[in-house]
Amino acid sequence: MKYDDDLKKRLKRMEGQIRGVLKMMEEEQDCKDVVSQISVVRSAADKAIAYIVAVNLEQCILEEKEAGRDSSKMVQQAVELLVKSR
Repeated sequence: MKYDDDLKKRLKRMEGQIRGVLKMMEEEQDCKDVVSQISVVRSAADKAIAYIVAVNLEQCILEEKEAGRDSSKMVQQAVELLVKSR
């Protein structure tokens, strides 16, 4: 799978958010603010995972159909991957 620039930007943004959370912790900011920011990072990570799985699944299904094979196994693997990521 080719990872596009948009996805890389998302991950870099998450990296910056993590640094921000660490700074908040070093500054001993309120726990609800820290947890709130960690929740934002988790949500961004979940969206990145879903995007990667969806794009990869689409590519795999097209390849399987072009080869004349059933793609249901690919769908099941994608679902399992999403479930494991939670």
